[in-house]
Amino acid sequence: MSAGRDYYEILGVARDADQATIKSAFRKLAMKLHPDQNPGCKVSEEKFKEIGEAYSVLSDPEKRAQYDRFGKAAFQGGGQGPFGGAGAADFSDIFNEIFGGGFEDMFARGGGRARNGPQRGADLRYDVEITLEQAFRGMEREIVVPRAQACEPCSGSGSEGNAPLEQCRTCNGVGQVRASQGMFRIVRTCPACHGRGQSIKSPCKSCGGRGQVQKERTLSVKIPPGVEDGTRIRLAGEGDSGARNGPPGDLYLFLSVKPHNLFERDGPDLYCRAPTPMCKAALGGEIEVPTIDGDRAKVTIPAGAQTGRRFRIKGKGMSHLRGKDRGDLHIELLVETPVNLSAKQRKLLEEFAKDCGEEAHPQTQGFFDSVKKFFEGAEGPSR
Repeated sequence: MSAGRDYYEILGVARDADQATIKSAFRKLAMKLHPDQNPGCKVSEEKFKEIGEAYSVLSDPEKRAQYDRFGKAAFQGGGQGPFGGAGAADFSDIFNEIFGGGFEDMFARGGGRARNGPQRGADLRYDVEITLEQAFRGMEREIVVPRAQACEPCSGSGSEGNAPLEQCRTCNGVGQVRASQGMFRIVRTCPACHGRGQSIKSPCKSCGGRGQVQKERTLSVKIPPGVEDGTRIRLAGEGDSGARNGPPGDLYLFLSVKPHNLFERDGPDLYCRAPTPMCKAALGGEIEVPTIDGDRAKVTIPAGAQTGRRFRIKGKGMSHLRGKDRGDLHIELLVETPVNLSAKQRKLLEEFAKDCGEEAHPQTQGFFDSVKKFFEGAEGPSR
């Protein structure tokens, strides 16, 4: 076992790792590779043995010191491996130390024992898609949710006529079965009663012995103003009903906001690109822009405004999820060059171009001045 692999490599820790790090690494790997988690998987079983072997050495300061000095040769000879010849008993003790209980019960504590008492129902997820306007205003919507409910004829017991349940003969009411697998003693949920410890002699015809049936339920849900894409809303007690009179689970609404054709959102702020005619950008003037609340706002454009110029309209963005304030609306100017010119318009533009001097296009002139200096420097003598 592990003949060619380093113990530190097996646990995924550095050679100078402290005991807390080694213990944490082993615990994570043990939970992942335990045979109960990977039934029938020989690869996982071998890796599970590897990490146990590695931990048994690295967790013992004396053994670790020997390993660091001599490698695995320190534990060869006399028929004893790194477990000191104690075999499965010591290996079981490792898990007692890490998981605080018997090796057999390592995974049973999480619910493998008989589950005769009430069980909480499963949580449910429901996806809701809304528009940006609906996210701004908030809304109320009816949704139809399929959920598990207690079967009425058997009162959720799964037994025909609600007859008493019998003790499971496979596990004798424990809810678990034990089996030996090499050096390991494995605990698994009873396949006959599924961990309940009780069996049903005559399953209910309405639910097939499950104790629950699927039914649709119509709910009216309120979506508050200001919600964002990915917002999760919890509706307590609206999930699946619990087994054996257990409490119901919860229903979670996951909201997705559709992309908008005018606005982009960043938190409470909105951004909008506003195309502006070239002449208005050159001469100055006003443009009207839409707002998310269905109104319009005026933006004053100064003469000579360029593409990318931004204007902020305070309080015209999205609603805040908590509070009455609103974000801002940011307008980005997009200067539009005219197209489909008539002969007269083209002639006027040509005359305008002739009359324009360098001062009319300072950015253009500055760019070409920089280009000229660049080429002059490239053609000069090399240093």
